[in-house]
Amino acid sequence: MSDDVDPGGNWNLPNALTTLRIVMVPFFGWALLTDGGQSILWRCVAYLLFVAAMITDKVDGDIARSRNLVTNFGKIADPIADKALTGMAFVGLSIIGELWWWVTIVVLVREWGITLLRFLVLRHEVIAASSGGKLKTLLQTFALGLLILPLRLLSGPWETVGLVLWWVGVALMAAAVTVTVVTGVDYVVKVLAVRRAAEAK
Repeated sequence: MSDDVDPGGNWNLPNALTTLRIVMVPFFGWALLTDGGQSILWRCVAYLLFVAAMITDKVDGDIARSRNLVTNFGKIADPIADKALTGMAFVGLSIIGELWWWVTIVVLVREWGITLLRFLVLRHEVIAASSGGKLKTLLQTFALGLLILPLRLLSGPWETVGLVLWWVGVALMAAAVTVTVVTGVDYVVKVLAVRRAAEAK
């Protein structure tokens, strides 16, 4: 067992928050898809669930690192929880017509592909998230958050505001997709370097 893994077992606060995030995914998806995404109330509920889940992602990571509670379970479950939540958001938004399917396919192929690669090299080396990867996550989070909100369902004096914010969300998503692809290629290059170094030993 490596020195950075908590010897006290897998059941701790960070892992409990990660598990909670996984449990929240189907409820988030249900709220987003209710009435075909045409319910202002349930879209707002979906947004609140999404924000709450992303907050737990930040909190459990901070706690795990600061209290040395990093576990093998956390290393595996945390990225799965992240990808399940964002994956549900991308797919759900495409189903209700808020996001083009090609965007969802490109992002999900990259995200799950990199997650699998991360597991493959985990026994050799943990490749830390790059600044580009952190920017990708930030852009995706804000873009998804805006598109989850029922911005195009608003009427009256809020209609123009809603449309402007929706286009902001689209612009952020375009930036997120670009960074997602670029960082994906960069990660593959790093993984290949790790594999070559491992095979050379």
